Amino acid sequence: MAGRAPVRTPRVPRTPKRPPRPRSTPVPRESPVRRLYTRARRAWDRPLTAYYLIFGAALLITALGLVMVYSASMIQALQLNLPASYFFRKQFVAAVLGGTLLLAAMRMPVKLHRALSYPILAGSVFLMVLVQIPGIGRSVNGNQNWIYLGGPFQLQPSEFGKLALVLWGADLLARKQDKRLLTQWKHMLVPLVPVTFMLLGLIMLGGDMGTAIILTAILFGLLWLAGAPTRLFAGVLSIAALLGVILIKTSPNRMARLECIGATEPGPGDSCWQAVHGIYALASGGFFGSGLGASVEKWGQLPEPHTDFIFAITGEELGLAGTLSVLALFAALGYAGIRVAGRTEDPFVRYAAGGVTTWITAQAVVNIGAVLGLLPIAGVPLPLFSYGGSALLPTMFAVGLLIAFARQDPAAKAALAMRQPRVRWNTMRRRVKARSSGER
Repeated sequence: MAGRAPVRTPRVPRTPKRPPRPRSTPVPRESPVRRLYTRARRAWDRPLTAYYLIFGAALLITALGLVMVYSASMIQALQLNLPASYFFRKQFVAAVLGGTLLLAAMRMPVKLHRALSYPILAGSVFLMVLVQIPGIGRSVNGNQNWIYLGGPFQLQPSEFGKLALVLWGADLLARKQDKRLLTQWKHMLVPLVPVTFMLLGLIMLGGDMGTAIILTAILFGLLWLAGAPTRLFAGVLSIAALLGVILIKTSPNRMARLECIGATEPGPGDSCWQAVHGIYALASGGFFGSGLGASVEKWGQLPEPHTDFIFAITGEELGLAGTLSVLALFAALGYAGIRVAGRTEDPFVRYAAGGVTTWITAQAVVNIGAVLGLLPIAGVPLPLFSYGGSALLPTMFAVGLLIAFARQDPAAKAALAMRQPRVRWNTMRRRVKARSSGER
């Protein structure tokens, strides 16, 4: 019997072994501090950052200023046999009017701002001339820079001179830049410097050197933005410094204020009384202050607690935390203004935004420096914060200018258009039964 052939079972192909998966390298986790920095950097670079910074910082400074004006002025109002809220109510009315000016300025086109520059300059000069006419001008604290409007209201035209110089100077330099005339030094100086010196002369006739310092700072800011050469800049600065030295040397009052820098004692005849008690107020506040309304210096020890030295009362009642908050708000406002001036292609916007930023920043530095004893007392209010409607109105209009310029950036325009609610007007058809012609 023949043998059978062995049956071969088919070999099942073995599945090749998969190579072992490489171990994934663990992704390093970002530190919380780094993550927070990245988010802050992204938020900082957004198109609407400057817009929100200007609007928010100005609103917070004004609101906190109203609170501090009420707290710092109530004792002085009672000493004058007035209601405790007398100065607060006047400041609140000025803030409402200033808010209206801010909203109007932020809605105006750039062409209208430029068109208003000459009327504002002419009106400011006219009012400053009226101040020097006997019977019309009024003297306050030795400075004749006020016009009596009737009732409790007065007007200081020199405050509007700051706004006039910013708008008119920006329009002048922008027109000359369009014609390529700023490369010649005579076109850069004339008529900007002579008109500024005319304003300074009218202000100094009333003895207000503090406002003259702010106007000089605005002039230098405009020249710097226009690209003035170092020699030209140094020449104008030397002339201004020489005139300042002459004005200080010829006035015993200004010399006494200069000698009070860094004083820790009232001195002979209490010549440094205000400067020293401003330091006392700041020193007694500590880190978190004695509490809102609990200031001791405002009970007659510190002169002008609600105007020039309101920062000292803020330090006494709100402490270091309160003063640093105010400084941070002014720093944010100044940074946003510089950002608006640096990112625009419109020369008028660049000069006007730079001029307004120089004005507010320089005035804040002069006021706070005097309270800290680092600068002589110049008698200028803290912008948006101190009591005084004449200073608040043009400053809020200037803030409205910055907001308008920030809104007109192309990227900001697109971002604002995306955030506006889109309202669709759909026709609503009511389903009602058909009525007969006689039905009512």
